[in-house]
Amino acid sequence: MVHIILAVLGSLVTVLWYLHRLAEMGIDLGGLNPWLWRRRRRWRKHYDANPIYKIDHPMEMTALLLVAVAKADGDMSSQEKQTLLNVFRDEFHQSERDAAGLLISSTHLLGKGDEVRNDLATVMAASLDRYSPAQAQSALELMQRVAESSGAPSAMQSDLLDAARQALMPTLAPKGKWR
Repeated sequence: MVHIILAVLGSLVTVLWYLHRLAEMGIDLGGLNPWLWRRRRRWRKHYDANPIYKIDHPMEMTALLLVAVAKADGDMSSQEKQTLLNVFRDEFHQSERDAAGLLISSTHLLGKGDEVRNDLATVMAASLDRYSPAQAQSALELMQRVAESSGAPSAMQSDLLDAARQALMPTLAPKGKWR
């Protein structure tokens, strides 16, 4: 009986010694830990995600939407840029410096704008429940004002306005006919 216990203890010491030697050589077996793997994956997914999906403040989301409308056809014109700065100062009550910072950060977050054009509902999901009805109406009016700042709105701007209207002001389903 004693010889069996000694064999088990010897095997255990041998396995631990080999694990120690592998760790000294730079091979980390901690990556095989499923809890560590899950925690690392969750952090990587959170860290590597596009930050526009995490905007939860209505003012910041509205600023992003306004810049998206201005850049819907490509780069924004100087008239659209001036309109945006005026909106940020007058409507959002920002200082000159803060309005310029909001424009720069919104432009940077928007990037090419593919996420906003292709999947606006997902982009707005984090902030949508924080919009009051008055804020939603104001956001749509401001988007319309930016779209009309350099003439009639283009087709891409109109599509973006319609998508924002659907997200901010969902209507009841169309009524069916009685049979």
